[in-house]
Amino acid sequence: MVDGLNFKEFVSFLSTFSARASLQQKIEFIFKVYDIDGKGKVSFKDLVEVLRDLTGSSMSEKQREQVLTKVLEEAGYTRDSTLSLEDFVTIIGHPGLKMEVEVPID
Repeated sequence: MVDGLNFKEFVSFLSTFSARASLQQKIEFIFKVYDIDGKGKVSFKDLVEVLRDLTGSSMSEKQREQVLTKVLEEAGYTRDSTLSLEDFVTIIGHPGLKMEVEVPID
């Protein structure tokens, strides 16, 4: 993620992790992580790819897709939805969304 950043961009990147960073700044940063191609939209494929990077071999592809499908459905979206930043904010801020995921470890 930090490849090719100049110093100013790198400092901006680090500032997102500061306690002084607003929730909006943090959500925008997370959105950029998921917006793999940088086009301002996040697809189900993008979500799966990032979750794959985060979970490694601890989850199967089927489990990843099930978790993401459930999260999207709880927030009123489908796996066919293409998410804008505004949609992403809606999902993260959705009052019914449970941010708890159990991953079985064999």
